[in-house]
Amino acid sequence: MNPENARMPKELIRENVQPIKTTMTMKNVIITSFILALVLSSCADKNQAPTAPPPPVLPVLAITSANTTTDAEYPAAIQGTVDVEIRPQVSGNLERVYVDEGSYVSKGQTLFKINERPFREQLNNALASLHAAEAALINANLEVDKLTPLVQNKVVSDYQLKTAKASQKIAAANIEQAKAMVGSAKINLGYTNVTAPVSGYIGRLPKKQGSLVSATDVEALTTLSDVHEVFAYFSLGETDFINFKAQYAGSSLGDKIKKLPPVTLILADNNAYPQTGKIDMVDGQFDKTTGAITIRATFPNANGTLRSGNTGRIRLGLNHDDAILVPQAATVEMQDKVFVFTVGKDNKVTKMPITVVGKSGTNYLIKEGVKTGDQIVLSGIDKLQDGQAIQPEKSTKVAEVTNQK
Repeated sequence: MNPENARMPKELIRENVQPIKTTMTMKNVIITSFILALVLSSCADKNQAPTAPPPPVLPVLAITSANTTTDAEYPAAIQGTVDVEIRPQVSGNLERVYVDEGSYVSKGQTLFKINERPFREQLNNALASLHAAEAALINANLEVDKLTPLVQNKVVSDYQLKTAKASQKIAAANIEQAKAMVGSAKINLGYTNVTAPVSGYIGRLPKKQGSLVSATDVEALTTLSDVHEVFAYFSLGETDFINFKAQYAGSSLGDKIKKLPPVTLILADNNAYPQTGKIDMVDGQFDKTTGAITIRATFPNANGTLRSGNTGRIRLGLNHDDAILVPQAATVEMQDKVFVFTVGKDNKVTKMPITVVGKSGTNYLIKEGVKTGDQIVLSGIDKLQDGQAIQPEKSTKVAEVTNQK
């Protein structure tokens, strides 16, 4: 074979292979560039900052002042208009008990009967002494009547007549003494029948039939409470009492009491007693131990719902003029402090502490922290942070919330 002809296929092969290699290289470059572009695009997306969410839309309340009333509650002890201990006035065996514990009795009704026989004998003895004294007076009168004409005729001396008249006076005095003894015996006999001094409810009966009772006993026979009206006693501290007096016009405390509004009694079950009461007494001085003064309110109790010994709370209303009110729902409590979120001109909120001095309905009465014209966030404050921006939305219930009492 010709050597030149032998080289021909190799050259042809070399010439055909070169274009193939060039084509493969270009494809690799294109693919690599595409992949690189995707990687760069992905990195660019990751480095791009996320879009900030819009500020929350929250209702905002403009604070205004209004006249309102706050309620203050004070512990109260309830007593009947008459709470009396029934005690024996004489000593003896308790013969009968006519009432039961808790029963209602009328004035003058017999409650207990003490054995009367010893006292009836005392009365009989006193009556006998009275009769003897009356007979002695008759004899003394006869003696005077006999001696008077004899002295006038000078048959006997004047001394005898004077002695007879002295005996006459002694006899008359003995009658008076005997009458007093009869009266005392009748009183003691009457004390054996123990009656109710007022109408009311009977308390416990520690002494039973057959017990020996005495006027010197430490424990009473029972207690009797007249509760057609009841007294509720409560106390005010010095500061509260000064504020209380300043609420109402009048030159004296008596004049102020006449102008006081009715008060409400909150019972132990947190329900209000259906009838209101009237304050009618203020103690004359402060208690040195507690630094408080006692006030009495009277409540009608025709149905006997209240009894002596009940407890409750007196709800006393105090008027406030031009008071700043904040809804309780617009506040947050933290570490015994109350806060609201005020809204500034740049719509950023500020966590502001407030001083609460009372409650009026669902509103707080504010002394310090906010003023009239300030704007506060009305709701949605549980997730707010100090300095956060919001989009204010004026509340349509501003007047309703502000004027609520």
